[in-house]
Amino acid sequence: MDPQGRRENLGLTAMARQRAALARERADRADAVAERHELLAARPGQEFHAQIAKTHRRTAECHRASARLQDDFAARAAAWSGERGTRPRFMTVVAEACGTPSAAIALLDAERNQLAVAASDRLARTAQDLEFVLGEGPGQDAAAGHRPVHLSGPRIEARWPWCGPSLLSLGIASVAAVPLRAQNSCIGALTVFDTRPTDTGPVHLAEVAEALTHIVLLDPDADPDLYGGTDMRATVHQAAGMVSARTGCSVSDALALIKARAFTEEVSSETVAGEIVHGDRKLI
Repeated sequence: MDPQGRRENLGLTAMARQRAALARERADRADAVAERHELLAARPGQEFHAQIAKTHRRTAECHRASARLQDDFAARAAAWSGERGTRPRFMTVVAEACGTPSAAIALLDAERNQLAVAASDRLARTAQDLEFVLGEGPGQDAAAGHRPVHLSGPRIEARWPWCGPSLLSLGIASVAAVPLRAQNSCIGALTVFDTRPTDTGPVHLAEVAEALTHIVLLDPDADPDLYGGTDMRATVHQAAGMVSARTGCSVSDALALIKARAFTEEVSSETVAGEIVHGDRKLI
């Protein structure tokens, strides 16, 4: 590894360790508040404190899950020499925490368009690109319904007639997704993929999703970039705006045109969008 790369990796490791320590501190504070409310709940007429205590205990569990993810990433980053393999990805740690080989998160806007995506590996990224282009899939359903989704085998194709066959062709035999919730809204979804059919979804998926929501959005030191592992769809949305301005169609219709062209030509939507932004392509 060159000196600059070594410094960058040391910086990632130190940042992850610091964030893990902060998450543990927050967990300890939440537990302390919960304990006080549990004592108050034991008094006559003060039973409502039990619900407050329960909320703080849940918050503490979430912060500890966040700390474990950050610690695991720090250990992986510290062990990476740069001589073999690629730089560690935070989403690889997420996949391991979920007990699955591949995982991805997608941050969505109000119309469930992907604003950003982070993936553990090429399989997960390809699956997310398919969902983005085709507008259907496990993450879309989890976010729209605000509930978990889990399907295996032929049910994948039956549920998503456009996206499903493509997922199966990638060798994916099981998918599970949960929404990333923030108060009363949904900011996206965590989706995991397995080449083995499974009857049940990953046990810790919801717990990891809640921790991720804090990591990317809610904590004071939130990191939507996930240590450089998140790809923003900024170029695609910029291209959609340009097409909309040129043709007079809505941005949503322009985005649909870009996705359709990408699907037809079997290239990524970023490839089509980049050519539009740089003046090398016109859709209409």
